[in-house]
Amino acid sequence: MSENQNAQDLLIDEDVYLTSGVHIGTQQKSADMKEFIFKVRSDGLYVLDIKKTDERIRVAAKMIAGFSPNEVLIVSARQYGQRPVREFSNKIGCGAFPGRFVPGTLTNPTLDLYKEPRVLIVTDPAADQQALKEAVKSRIPIIGLCDANNETKYVDLIIPANNKGRRSLALVYWLLTREVLKNKGLIESNSDFKEEIKDFEATL
Repeated sequence: MSENQNAQDLLIDEDVYLTSGVHIGTQQKSADMKEFIFKVRSDGLYVLDIKKTDERIRVAAKMIAGFSPNEVLIVSARQYGQRPVREFSNKIGCGAFPGRFVPGTLTNPTLDLYKEPRVLIVTDPAADQQALKEAVKSRIPIIGLCDANNETKYVDLIIPANNKGRRSLALVYWLLTREVLKNKGLIESNSDFKEEIKDFEATL
């Protein structure tokens, strides 16, 4: 968190970001993610910059809101991302792949599951690499939640975040859902969004 960042400038109280572990990265960092790293802890964990996470959630929400729901596809092979992805999909009305992504979904028109989204959201570029590869091949822009160690070569819009933690994924997708609905004019203020962060959290 930079010294001059006021808590009220954030989408949610800074403490909520911190207690959800959104900023807790990995012990490795990729060159791609250098600009999003705030510091390295004494235990070797890289800490992500919450301010940048917050900024990118806003940018992503605005971008997603510019598409109609059937043009958006969200995926998560990671177990802790599956419930948040389902909730996001239910609230926004977009397509979702919680769990295994079927190869050919974006590239093989003969498949029953074939989809032609205009934007893809991946929970982890490494775990969701099949979807990522197909989106690249089909020239579909990609929004990705990226941890300190992610390669981001094919990600068009990076949201720096702990993409492995249960509470972190719940919070990021909860915020993203709320902000997309606000951008679309479907809710007017934060208080109109009745879902709670725990509604997005994977059960253990």
